[in-house]
Amino acid sequence: MLQRGVFSWTSLFAEYMRNGLQAQILDIFFQMQSEGVRPNTFTFASALASAATGGELQKGTIVHGQLIKSGHEATVFVCNSLMNMYSKCRLIKNSKSVFEALEHRNSISWNSMMAGLVSNGSYTEALEFYFQMRVEGIKPTQSSFVTAINICANLKNLVFARQLHGCVVKEGYGLDGNSLTALLVAYIKCAEMEDALKLFYLTPETRNVVSFTALIGGCAQNGSNDRAAVIFSEMRKDGVEPNDFTYSTVLTAAPMVSPFLIHCLLIKTRYECFPSVGTALLDAYTKFGNLDDALMVFEKIEDKDVVAWSAMVASYSQAGDTEASIRLFMEMAREGVVPNQFTISSIINVCASATAGVDQGRQFHAESIKLRLQDDICVSSALLTMYAKKGSIENAYKVFERQSARDLVSWNSMISGFARHGYGKKALDIFADMEAQGLEMDDITLIGVIMACTHTGFVEEGKRYLNLMVKEHGIRPTMEVYACMVDLYGRAGELEEAMKLIKGMPFEADAMVWRVLLGVCRVHRNMELGEIAAENLIKLEPQDSAAYVLLSNIYAAEGEWEKRGRIRRMMEERRVRKEAGLSWIQVRNKVHAFMASDTSHALSDQIYRKLEEMKLRLREKGYVPDTNFVLHDLEDEHKEALLAQHSERLAMAFGLISTPEGSPLQIVKNLRVCGDCHTVMKLMSDIEGREIVVRDSNRFHHFKGGSCSCGDFW
Repeated sequence: MLQRGVFSWTSLFAEYMRNGLQAQILDIFFQMQSEGVRPNTFTFASALASAATGGELQKGTIVHGQLIKSGHEATVFVCNSLMNMYSKCRLIKNSKSVFEALEHRNSISWNSMMAGLVSNGSYTEALEFYFQMRVEGIKPTQSSFVTAINICANLKNLVFARQLHGCVVKEGYGLDGNSLTALLVAYIKCAEMEDALKLFYLTPETRNVVSFTALIGGCAQNGSNDRAAVIFSEMRKDGVEPNDFTYSTVLTAAPMVSPFLIHCLLIKTRYECFPSVGTALLDAYTKFGNLDDALMVFEKIEDKDVVAWSAMVASYSQAGDTEASIRLFMEMAREGVVPNQFTISSIINVCASATAGVDQGRQFHAESIKLRLQDDICVSSALLTMYAKKGSIENAYKVFERQSARDLVSWNSMISGFARHGYGKKALDIFADMEAQGLEMDDITLIGVIMACTHTGFVEEGKRYLNLMVKEHGIRPTMEVYACMVDLYGRAGELEEAMKLIKGMPFEADAMVWRVLLGVCRVHRNMELGEIAAENLIKLEPQDSAAYVLLSNIYAAEGEWEKRGRIRRMMEERRVRKEAGLSWIQVRNKVHAFMASDTSHALSDQIYRKLEEMKLRLREKGYVPDTNFVLHDLEDEHKEALLAQHSERLAMAFGLISTPEGSPLQIVKNLRVCGDCHTVMKLMSDIEGREIVVRDSNRFHHFKGGSCSCGDFW
């Protein structure tokens, strides 16, 4: 065209908008001006819509300046585009300024303002604008109702959503697909699934891929996985093709929806390569324990995003595969994918496992600081838990103190952490702070508090806290809570009270409760109650070795060798295998495992020489072996030899010869540490001038300067 006027440019803009090419209009707008053509209101509105689409704030602001110069700043539909542009660029204050400057506002102006507030997360203020619009006599349009219903969904305001439903029907929009879908989503988000299903089945207009997906997700979120599976089947029968969001959503309904079936459909539709769908599928396989299938899905995902990597790291974490988790995290770093807070928290959770070393956890703590994620609530909670589980309760408390915001996990982890490490008073102080702030509590809080009382012998305090939590906080005691109370009474020697509590429970005692009672009967050598506890435990779990071993130990301690032999023969007949006692210690990033009387270690000769040296130094301190902890019918000399070769002592001896003088030792044992070894550890911490931390099956023991954090009460 030799001559191009504003109407030619306007026609060109209209065609670009019709073909979904809004993002390119802005450049054409500036080209038009370079040719000396002055914009009109339509070209201004088109340019602002283009700036909104691409988030081009700087260019949009230039257009705003030109709009003011041209004298069109009072034109309503241009200002509506201007409000939309500022809202999309996250400058909601500028949108409000434009709105307030308008002398004449139409329904689109109000709708634009409400939609802008919603997109910026200001739901309450958006609802206030809706009420103000009604007060000023502006009749809501179908778009106004949809926006208002979406606001109710986000605020979970069921009462107003129902009122809007009535208005929608009254105004003649009752069969409008957008309005019905918005209402459906609102009912789902307000957990009114019966109303959502009724609306869905009574109005065929709602039956599209969006509403089907929303309904499937709502059922899954509200615990109706079976219904989610039925709706997915109906969707396919109706000929509605699922999209990637549908597949991602329906996979959350596993196990009612088979991931194997969905995987077949995904292969046919090629959706398995989508990051969102592939991530949901590998997560579903992880729930089934199929790590190999999860890894296969992960490898097929194209353009893996951080969510996919994080999900795979979390899968290995849940399976307790420390090495694979760390290996995958390193591979992710090599691929140039920056971890987010969920990746970091998953890998830190891996480091809390028994086989991982505290040094690995510290390295990922450093990584979180480098990425400025250490203050994120899920990362800091993972760090707190990791340090508490790895024996570094001081570092756990430092993380807790630095938390700007704390969730229930943080408080519970700190209470149970102090309790397990023998600092019952500190655990109860944390609980007092929690109570003073009026924070919500749960049964995990209660378990942590009772555990703190258990490990310090505060029986009366434990009773008081149980009554307090039940009466004032409305927490119903679970089986685990009752097991903790049985442990509390039992450790304090009040075995009759423990039995009375079991008989008064509102439900039948499970294996955990009887196992706890049997354990304390072993400590206090109560053969009569021990036999009752063992009998009940064997009925519930006939293949659990704990019942047989603990009862045989009680018999051995009482010198009832014939009864002990009968229990051992019963184990052989029933093919019940006793769990072997193992102790681990990590030195220079390598974990070394020991069994009692173990001679398989490469430094075995040096370890046993160290044990002989320890024996001499212990005798100088007045140590006399307590042979009551050897539950075999042997001469005392042989009993002493067996005691000296317990797995925890071998691990300690190895640690002493393999680490610098004065450095702390950390030992993990899968069973309860024996009383004689406990005495030896105390004395050796003083002799060697070292802190020795032992994590056994019950708790942590911090040996330092000849004493233990448990106060000899464990």
